[in-house]
Amino acid sequence: MSTTTIRRLLIANRGEIARRIIRTAHRMGIATVAVYSDADAQALHVQEAGSAVALGGALSADSYLRIDKLLAAAKTAGADAVHPGYGFLSESPEFAQAVLDAGLTWVGPPPAAIRALGNKASAKNLALQQNVPCLSGYQGPDQSDQRLMAEADKLGYPLMVKAAAGGGGRGMRLVLEPSLLQAALHSARSEALSSFGSDELLLERALLQPRHVEVQVFADAHGQCIHLGERDCSVQRRHQKLIEESPSPAVDPVLRERMGACAVALAQAAGYVGAGTVEFLLDENGDFFLMEMNTRLQVEHPVTEAVTGLDLVEWQLRMAQGEALPLGQDDVVFRGHAIEVRLCAEDDDFSPHAGRVQHFVEPAHARFDHALQAGGEVTPFYDSMLGKLIVHGASRAEAMDGLVAALAGTQVLGLPTNRAFLAACLAHPVFRAGQALIPFLAEHGDDIRKTLRDQQTQVLLPAALGLTFQGGAGAAQALPCPFGKALRVLHGEQVLAITVTETGAGGLDVSSGAHQHAAACVPAGAGRMRVTLDGLSRTVLACRVADGRWHVQVGATDVWLRDASFEPAAGVASSSQAMELRAPFNGKVIAVKVSAGASVKRGDTLLVIESMKLEHAVCATRDAVVAAISVEPGQQTAPGQVLLRFEA
Repeated sequence: MSTTTIRRLLIANRGEIARRIIRTAHRMGIATVAVYSDADAQALHVQEAGSAVALGGALSADSYLRIDKLLAAAKTAGADAVHPGYGFLSESPEFAQAVLDAGLTWVGPPPAAIRALGNKASAKNLALQQNVPCLSGYQGPDQSDQRLMAEADKLGYPLMVKAAAGGGGRGMRLVLEPSLLQAALHSARSEALSSFGSDELLLERALLQPRHVEVQVFADAHGQCIHLGERDCSVQRRHQKLIEESPSPAVDPVLRERMGACAVALAQAAGYVGAGTVEFLLDENGDFFLMEMNTRLQVEHPVTEAVTGLDLVEWQLRMAQGEALPLGQDDVVFRGHAIEVRLCAEDDDFSPHAGRVQHFVEPAHARFDHALQAGGEVTPFYDSMLGKLIVHGASRAEAMDGLVAALAGTQVLGLPTNRAFLAACLAHPVFRAGQALIPFLAEHGDDIRKTLRDQQTQVLLPAALGLTFQGGAGAAQALPCPFGKALRVLHGEQVLAITVTETGAGGLDVSSGAHQHAAACVPAGAGRMRVTLDGLSRTVLACRVADGRWHVQVGATDVWLRDASFEPAAGVASSSQAMELRAPFNGKVIAVKVSAGASVKRGDTLLVIESMKLEHAVCATRDAVVAAISVEPGQQTAPGQVLLRFEA
């Protein structure tokens, strides 16, 4: 391969990965070109690139997935290379070939390698030829329900249904018994077709208690390929990673060498060039089995960068220019431990949320790859991930403690995030012991949520005071006020009724039922307040969001409150008596599973809504009879919109 020089790089992506690529390209003296949809016109990656080209449209299908628009943007901007980032078209052999046919440099593996490895079925066949361990399964051309069900009977249960194309956990379903298979096939097909444009599936024997361990490989165009160690990505929800770390607590040097050798063999067999990740399942006996190979940079690449001291984006660009690998396998040195968490716009039940970021402050002592800014809009059109926090320490314990502190110091107000949930995961004894397996959240998620609810209850009173004196003004510093202020705040179904009397000098008397509290509320700068309650001080931030609720952050805890001070007390009804089912987030109705007059049980799926690239079942919150349905398939929904009504 002849060498070339990249001078102007078009980044065919958005958000934090676009910013990440821009940062390295600029350091290397490479000019950058951003592209953006209508929804991203004010995004940070657009502001930071040397130039930017509008793609039009808000949906991915009208912007970041349009090969013709991306190539036209490259021509308009005079780009000579294209970096796809991850997601979108990063694993599309058609896009890679189109870039090359246009005379541009493709920052990624050759189209033939993407084609061979990007499809799980063909990758598995290639791996078997290289004696890479694989789980038994079916990856044949006959995709009929009848054939898949027959193959499932041969394979036995439990089993996994997987989309053959793409990644990110989309189109994956665990099936425990035959009666659940047909629904899983249809659901996986629908999600795979929506996400990847292909509804091809494969079946695979399921391991119920494995780890997810992946190996980072790098290859040049001169036949050299090495690995850069492993990452443990076992903490997941909906088959999507939440926490990643390197090295894995379960991998020793001997196992690392075995897994690395298999990963390198698979990459070389496909004629690979550039960055790639070979993903394995690791069982309790130390046996590992291929899951798939991702033919792109991974979301979690920063933990590998942290423990190796290497810039993987720089390596990608140098490999694309035809340069040789700068290190051999024996030259790679691993230092310390790194952990990454994915900060997502979702609640504790993993439901995604869109909205406006009202307030944002980065943590002081962590790497934070993100695309957040105060006033920025998080739309329903793309993935729910807002950014990634990464901490590197001399030991695993040091990295965990540093990351918990970084999450506590991260301020994102205006929409729900999983910030506190991630911190609770890191503090969980099973994770602390290095024993978290893929079912970790299925087994311990409810306990973690209970811990978070208890934390929220403990800070309700200072949160209510923060709501009362929001904006950093604090309580009266001059004369006391003899008149108490009655306040009634709703936290879910919980009602907090208090009376607050200002005593001067920032002091407060707080009456809550039969309890009296001495408090103080004084400004702490940047819209924050220092609330002291019965001698304990906390930093409080509060902002009002579009639906009239308040988002309050008390230290490391988030609470969502509604000021019901001017509502009649009798009007506060519990959700168990609600006569309407409302949309929990922005999205598009994919399916309506019930009709008017139908009797439903608590937990029954009533509708399916697609949001942030995933399908979500909206379930009945109680036993009821459906009176009327207000939406239909294909219709867009907004948070709080009435989906259906129940009979009295």
